[in-house]
Amino acid sequence: MTAATVVRPTSRWMVLLRRWSWLPVLAVGAVLYELVRLTLEDTGDPLFVPTLILLGAAVVPVAFVAFISGRNLFFGVGGWAVGLTALLGGVVGVLVAGALEYQTARSLGDVPAPVVGLVEEFAKLLVPAAVLLLLRRTRRPADGLLLGVACGAGFAVLETMGYALVALVGSGGNLSVVNDLLLDRGLLSPAAHMAWTGLAAAALWRAATAHWRARAVVRFLVVYLLVAALHAAWDSTVSPWAHAGLAVVSLGLLLWTTHRLVTADRPRGGPGWSRTTDRPLVGQPTPARPAMTPVFPHTDGPSGWRPPPPAGHDRTPPPRPAGPWR
Repeated sequence: MTAATVVRPTSRWMVLLRRWSWLPVLAVGAVLYELVRLTLEDTGDPLFVPTLILLGAAVVPVAFVAFISGRNLFFGVGGWAVGLTALLGGVVGVLVAGALEYQTARSLGDVPAPVVGLVEEFAKLLVPAAVLLLLRRTRRPADGLLLGVACGAGFAVLETMGYALVALVGSGGNLSVVNDLLLDRGLLSPAAHMAWTGLAAAALWRAATAHWRARAVVRFLVVYLLVAALHAAWDSTVSPWAHAGLAVVSLGLLLWTTHRLVTADRPRGGPGWSRTTDRPLVGQPTPARPAMTPVFPHTDGPSGWRPPPPAGHDRTPPPRPAGPWR
């Protein structure tokens, strides 16, 4: 086996682990949640309630972030940036959205659904926009997509925990009500806050990579208004069929955007190259350079080499003319 076709087994396992890491995250989280729920029902100890709510709100969002990060995209941000964006984005988004909605309710007496959509989608973009300002040299729309999904995950986790606590108190400690709420909101979170913020953040980062040209800015504004409209439509109805239709639309747009980003990254290294590492894909031989022949037999080094001549070409150098310089 030559050096051009060497394949490292560890690289293959790392690629597979990264691509399918969301499955063990989802499975382990679901098992832990069920164990905590059974323990809480058997013991009746309220100390297990915060753990139950945290796991129920976080398992699916964390697994979906792992799913997006495992796609074949060229990401320039590390795991620390994703985790910090999820934490800060969730806290800042909840605080800003809550404050703005409270002021709107004081002024108007009620908060219309379109206003909720505009406010919350704006609040969730604050931290990804701050990261965009910090990363001036390495701006990629794929990073915006991943950070937007992470920020939406943090927001969804905190919001679901709040709703679960309100449901627990309002139902007089009925765990079945809390369990149903956690299940519904957890399963739908990828198609709601995470998809909407991922779409808007990807459009924002694409506008930045386009140097804020008018067309890219208009595209971002259109995407922002679209996700705000989806958010408003979601909050305007309680029909499960309507939520299912909106979930299909939101997830479809997110997957379509992800596919377009993958396609846009393909010319980076050509066929057989990874868009996440700028190296040949695992199992693909490294493109070998063509054989080289010396331009001058007495010359060594890169400047004295050239590709081999075509077949049938006479390689014999022409005779030197006679003269006193010989």
